[in-house]
Amino acid sequence: MPDLRKRHFLRELDFTADEWQYLLDLSAELKAAKQQRREERRLVGRNIALVFEKTSTRTRCAFEVAAHDQGAHCTYLDPSGSQLGHKESIADTARVLGRMFDGIEYRGFAQARIAELAAHAGVPVWNGLTNEWHPTQMLADQLTMLEHTGRPLDQLAVAYLGDARYNVGNSLLVSSALMGMDVRIVAPAGFQSPAEVAEQAGRLTEASGARVTITDDLDAVSGADFIYTDVWVSMGEPKDAWAARIDALRDYQVNRALLERTGNPDVRVLHCLPAFHDLGTEVGRQVHQATGMTALEITDEVFKANAQVIFDQAENRMHTIKAVLVATLAD
Repeated sequence: MPDLRKRHFLRELDFTADEWQYLLDLSAELKAAKQQRREERRLVGRNIALVFEKTSTRTRCAFEVAAHDQGAHCTYLDPSGSQLGHKESIADTARVLGRMFDGIEYRGFAQARIAELAAHAGVPVWNGLTNEWHPTQMLADQLTMLEHTGRPLDQLAVAYLGDARYNVGNSLLVSSALMGMDVRIVAPAGFQSPAEVAEQAGRLTEASGARVTITDDLDAVSGADFIYTDVWVSMGEPKDAWAARIDALRDYQVNRALLERTGNPDVRVLHCLPAFHDLGTEVGRQVHQATGMTALEITDEVFKANAQVIFDQAENRMHTIKAVLVATLAD
């Protein structure tokens, strides 16, 4: 059994396949224990700081519920609730928080910021999301794949459609390569995985036997067990950037026709949320007004047909984050 006590959780590349599998197994064990009301509280007396430079629903709730279930206490610092990087350096903030807390979660911008936190905190630091990586999401995604197929990861194929240049695309590519999966990044030129990340994934395949495909060809979804997508636009971006991106990604929408191209009647869809599948969001209504589209990266029909998988995926953020907390903090 790998010993991850006092380890940081910053990106998938920092772990071996055995260590990653241990976290998945522990997640499944803790999930079953919670459902059966036999959970052992292993973090009683621990204090955790949640540092958020970006707002969140799933990440914040997952950390707070996971910590509470295990007997730990959380202090939430919202995007305006700390001096991080403004009136106090990241290094100094890390030293202060490390004196008061047993572990620190960070959700924010550049990976360099969380790396600096980890270098100076003296306690485990966990990545709730950065621009480049989203490792807690990947644990939840892979646990969901295991639950919905009953097959090991190295027997599964997942295809990601859309903008693959950032955290979810990077983490999906690397974590899938680490675990020996058949992973396809299907995106137009200019929206594909960064060369450095593709090279890192390629090196992982040498040990894992994974298959990595990066292409703009939609036929690459053939035979996929899972189709994965993420949002195309963000409220934090200037609206004048939306039109060009939507136009470039329009053919990569996850809809019924795309699923039919897989040739797999049992194909399932994953989405890390939030999803712009209808007009129930401000972004959705703004895009509809500008383009006439009633959905962006995924149609409402496909979203609703796969809601069980997608919301299992969301719930699993909590169980997998709990595993990370227990593995790195428990005695």
